[in-house]
Amino acid sequence: MAPPPSLKAISSLLLVLGFLSAMVALLYQYSLTRSPKPRLWTADELALYNGTEESLPILLSILGSVFDVTKGKSHYGPGGGYHQFSGRDASRAFISGNFTGDGLTDSLQGLSSEQVNSVINWRKFYTERYIYVGKLVGRYYDQEGNPTKYLKGVETKAKRGAQLLEKQKNEESKIPNCNSRWSQNEGGKVWCDEGYPRLMRRPGDIALTGQISQRCVCMKEEELTKPGLEVYKGCDYLSTSCVV
Repeated sequence: MAPPPSLKAISSLLLVLGFLSAMVALLYQYSLTRSPKPRLWTADELALYNGTEESLPILLSILGSVFDVTKGKSHYGPGGGYHQFSGRDASRAFISGNFTGDGLTDSLQGLSSEQVNSVINWRKFYTERYIYVGKLVGRYYDQEGNPTKYLKGVETKAKRGAQLLEKQKNEESKIPNCNSRWSQNEGGKVWCDEGYPRLMRRPGDIALTGQISQRCVCMKEEELTKPGLEVYKGCDYLSTSCVV
């Protein structure tokens, strides 16, 4: 008959078992909190990863691409400024700023090409800074994970918006902007070191945003009769500075 184990042996065995138990618990916890492997997600599955469950990572989707944003928990967890984005695709809110109700939608219907391009840039931001974990089945990807016609249309519109922005930027670089200054006591002032300040329409904005905006430019005297120019209200025709 073998002698019973000593107290020292039993103590050592208990230490080993305790260590193994702790390691198993840590590995299990790690398996819960580490980034999931890229896969297809449903809206119901994604909703579980909204940051309210401590044992799960925090995920969000933009244009159907799903990212693990757990490292930004202070922003995307409960109480964070961007918690509304977690566990869903709220692509529209990235540009609209509407974080409530119908604003938290993945639809970009009615947005301008410039705004759609901005959402595409947000997707690029997440691609570069966070971990990609798959695609959300729905508006942007089908059941097989293939891009939908809607996503292709969004990307085409964004590309057009980027081209228009670049064209407008190149055209505007040919005409210098006014200098400008504003203070609470004195208000606003625009002036030109060379030429005369004028408000000029930005026709490219019609295609980009659906609206017409203006910018302050410095024009030579022989250019002041060009169409689309406007003298600042209360400013002399040949004044080199104007109060605005």
